Amino acid sequence: MGGIVSALSLVLMISVAVIPFLTYALPAVAGVLIVFIVVEIDKKWAFGVFSAVAILAFLLVPDKEVAMMYIAFFGYYPIIKALLESKLPVALGWVIKILLFNVTMVAAYLVLIYLMGIEVDEITEYGAIAVPMLLGAGSVTFVAYDIALTRIISIYLLKWRKYFKRYFK
Repeated sequence: MGGIVSALSLVLMISVAVIPFLTYALPAVAGVLIVFIVVEIDKKWAFGVFSAVAILAFLLVPDKEVAMMYIAFFGYYPIIKALLESKLPVALGWVIKILLFNVTMVAAYLVLIYLMGIEVDEITEYGAIAVPMLLGAGSVTFVAYDIALTRIISIYLLKWRKYFKRYFK
């Protein structure tokens, strides 16, 4: 199962070479696949799958921004989400999740810009206002992503899991 999730995640991220406007969506969808490992096996195996995909994405995915989005946040977020939601009150969990998102996005783009030498078009085009604008829009999008992820997990547990178990006994 880990191999299947890994392969699908890599195919999704490599697909950005063909569908370039999905730079953020495909790493997010690849991260959703980790949910199946978290639910069906456990968090340790999910972290192992994330690690394998992260290394392969860094080596194989032509768009390094896509690989960085997966490595910096979307790949391990379903694992962290499971931990935060099981151990913390809802309000504190949201604060930590939003802070985690913003800190990792800033760190990811600093690595992209200063260590990897990749220019981010939005920052060069809009200047200093781009960073708060992008973080604000990103935070709103992240909240929608988190809510969607919660609903996908619920639907999986209530409806799809019984079909899934038939094929992966």
